Amino acid sequence: MAEAPGERDPYREAGVDIDAGNRLVARIRSLVAGTVRPGVLGHVGGFGGLFDLAAAGFDGPVLVAATDGVGTKLLLAREAGRLEGLGIDLVAMCVNDLVVQGAEPLFFLDYYATGRLQLAQAEAVIRGIAAGCREAGCALLGGETAEMPGVYPPEEFDLAGFAVGAVARERLLPQPVEPGDVVLGLASNGIHANGFSLVRRVLRDCGLGLHDPAPFAPTIPLAEALLTPTRIYVRACLALARAGLVRAFAHITGGGLLDNPPRVLGAGRVMVVDVRRFPLPPVFRWLAQSAALTPFHLARTFNCGIGMVAVVPAAARERALTCLREQGETVFEIGHIEAGEGPAVRLVGVEEAWSFAASPS
Repeated sequence: MAEAPGERDPYREAGVDIDAGNRLVARIRSLVAGTVRPGVLGHVGGFGGLFDLAAAGFDGPVLVAATDGVGTKLLLAREAGRLEGLGIDLVAMCVNDLVVQGAEPLFFLDYYATGRLQLAQAEAVIRGIAAGCREAGCALLGGETAEMPGVYPPEEFDLAGFAVGAVARERLLPQPVEPGDVVLGLASNGIHANGFSLVRRVLRDCGLGLHDPAPFAPTIPLAEALLTPTRIYVRACLALARAGLVRAFAHITGGGLLDNPPRVLGAGRVMVVDVRRFPLPPVFRWLAQSAALTPFHLARTFNCGIGMVAVVPAAARERALTCLREQGETVFEIGHIEAGEGPAVRLVGVEEAWSFAASPS
């Protein structure tokens, strides 16, 4: 029922504008439609999203679900006015976790909460979400936009994302990794969406603003250098998995290169990572020096230039490298698997490659 002309709206006066929410749905309808894929039923604006697994080509699959956010990267993105990238980050953090299980992302849902709905701001974020969904090959099936005055100040918002994928049971990952397996590292786009609480502290301690030139890349502003959206690895990882060339993936998120690979290694397995085999992007060198990080804390806080790790049989090494490169990835052979007291990661070459880092006290 539409509001009568000139009639007061007490709910709007309390801080919640239902009409603004309806206008947002109308504005993003074409963005959502651009992500439709086989299996999608219904349309945006209903009470729930519908997806037909059979129409998507799956018969008795295992469903895989993931949820994540973008952390305090959101604060810098909002300050810099670079909101579309946040939407890509939100999708990436979820779908990259799905593909680690061998799953094809099918659909994505977003949750956008704010003190006061600002249409242009929300639309920019959702435009990024739609772009991320297209890159990942999944549908933006729906979401929730919540005005919550009193919980958030009028200019602030928060995000959460939810993704569901599917994989045939016999293709579920990880599979047992074996001594002698090769470890491949897929290059990151930058910081991705982890470690930003430390990044913000470094900016504060160094007296730097987001529009200042980046100390490690003086030709571009810090906002551009720090807020590059998270790389989405779905197409490359699915290609490798479907070719039967991989035993395990690890998405390098919070916990960095040290805490994420053990989640897929299994007992008695150690991943040996030689940091001399891949370049450390300048942003991480700058952060390590500015925050006085030891090699341990550098590798446990940031991705250090590797956004996804793949463990492949030694006999499949060349085919795996070719497959990933054909999908547009920059790939490095960064190590191997050994038997040992695991699951664990052991870094080698640190003294040579990361000699700038602080020494443990």
